[in-house]
Amino acid sequence: QVQLVESGGGLVQPGGSLRLSCAASGSIFSIMPMGYYRQAPGKQRELVASISRVGSTNYADSVKGRFTISRNNAKNTVYLKMDSLNPEDTAVYYCWCKSLGNDYWGQGTQVTVSS
Repeated sequence: QVQLVESGGGLVQPGGSLRLSCAASGSIFSIMPMGYYRQAPGKQRELVASISRVGSTNYADSVKGRFTISRNNAKNTVYLKMDSLNPEDTAVYYCWCKSLGNDYWGQGTQVTVSS
């Protein structure tokens, strides 16, 4: 079992920045990829970014060049730095990881981009 606890998020103006953090606990030795998904009202949950244990990254086209995902294996933590935010980035962001074939999710954190 893996537990994911998220922090960060909030309200930011268009063009602003935020950083999300997600700390893993439990059977952390088995965690492979980690990342973030998001879900906007009325839309399906979508992958935002992911990072492998060795640092290989993958981004949704809509966030490439604006978001940066990183990972600290010693702290069992993944970070998502979000720059140049726009209203279309408004959503609940969920931390995610895969361990021994199972998907685990954080509780979700709201990101609202509005003037």
